[in-house]
Amino acid sequence: MSFKDKVVLVTGSSRGIGRSIAVKFAKEGANVIVNYKHNIKEAELITDIISSYGNKCLCIQADVSNEKEVSSMIEKIIQEFGKIDVVVNNAGIAIDVDFNEKEVKDWQDTLNTNLIGVFLVSKYAGKYMKQKQYGKIINISSTNGIDTTYPYSIDYDASKAAIINLTKNLAIQFAPHINVNAVAPGWVDTGMNDDLSRNYLREEREKILLKRFAEPEEIAEVVLFLASDKARYIDGEIIRVDGGQKIE
Repeated sequence: MSFKDKVVLVTGSSRGIGRSIAVKFAKEGANVIVNYKHNIKEAELITDIISSYGNKCLCIQADVSNEKEVSSMIEKIIQEFGKIDVVVNNAGIAIDVDFNEKEVKDWQDTLNTNLIGVFLVSKYAGKYMKQKQYGKIINISSTNGIDTTYPYSIDYDASKAAIINLTKNLAIQFAPHINVNAVAPGWVDTGMNDDLSRNYLREEREKILLKRFAEPEEIAEVVLFLASDKARYIDGEIIRVDGGQKIE
């Protein structure tokens, strides 16, 4: 899957799944925009890695929940490259606390980043994709938005379920020239799990048919497939990537 000369924006790409997605695209020849909110050191590091492949790479700080910052980010990309071919809406947060300790601000912060951020980036990038009559938008949802639920992440779960609905609506809005799909990972071996107990993680692994969490690169492979012309007839779909789940 060659992405030579393609321009790819990956939000939240300074670490975790986003970082792996950005590197995968770079290895396939894409010019990549690394987006981050706070972690400038990690963002600059991944930018250097991507640049080492001989690709152009922009590193742009922007809070995806802030409309002015999103608009400015997209304009910078257009000024530099003249187009955007692929958007991967990966930026997301999780605030895992006991249900009774959840506050309205937790909900607001989670929905602003995980859901409204996807809408804003898709809206502003989609405008230029429509002009070119070409584009791929891939949203990162979660099995938490389908049938895996945890009360301490109730706001996160709701945001990921909403992304699934948003994906289907965006597919209609941007048809027929822009494909909009989503990937719903299960457990992935990233730093987001560092604060969880080992016993709990062990129990969760036992529920997976493959008996392990996904590597970030395995999620990235599915994203690249959806962004490629091999997936040109897939639209408005949710691809579950969870290693297989036991039916309780």
